[in-house]
Amino acid sequence: MTGPVGGDDLREAAQPGAGEVTATVIVDAPAERVFAALTAWERQSDWIPFTTVRVVEGDGGEGSLVEAVTALGPAVLRDEMRVVRVDAPYEVRVVHCGKLLRGPGVLRCTPLARDRTQVVWHEWFHLPGGPAGRVARPVLWPGSKFGLTQALKKFGRLVEQGRLP
Repeated sequence: MTGPVGGDDLREAAQPGAGEVTATVIVDAPAERVFAALTAWERQSDWIPFTTVRVVEGDGGEGSLVEAVTALGPAVLRDEMRVVRVDAPYEVRVVHCGKLLRGPGVLRCTPLARDRTQVVWHEWFHLPGGPAGRVARPVLWPGSKFGLTQALKKFGRLVEQGRLP
């Protein structure tokens, strides 16, 4: 692997952590369109609040490094993700491999009847210990479930309106 995270470090980060969160939404659009919108990485900035997303390395597919920076006032959280598997239009797997956010994540698209798609966003974060862990825990769980669900609802609306991808 190239980039800031080597093979052994990526394998370690890819192990599920204790901070688990899942969000789900049904989108009135075919899975191919929904998947294309999910993997339009830079466009995630349109539906994830206070967050700017960019592809740092690669083309956004397998092996790419994606960076999401969330800024709220003076607080800034940098999330680096390595795209480790793409199975279009059904699933994309990432490994959060930054200094604070680490652990695997998956976005799944399940086709439903009448050109609808169920989207499931699941993350398993390693929670830091010490003072950083005490601050991160309430933010990552359970509050993150609400935040992820709200972001996915906005995502679904944008796809249904034809504003994504």
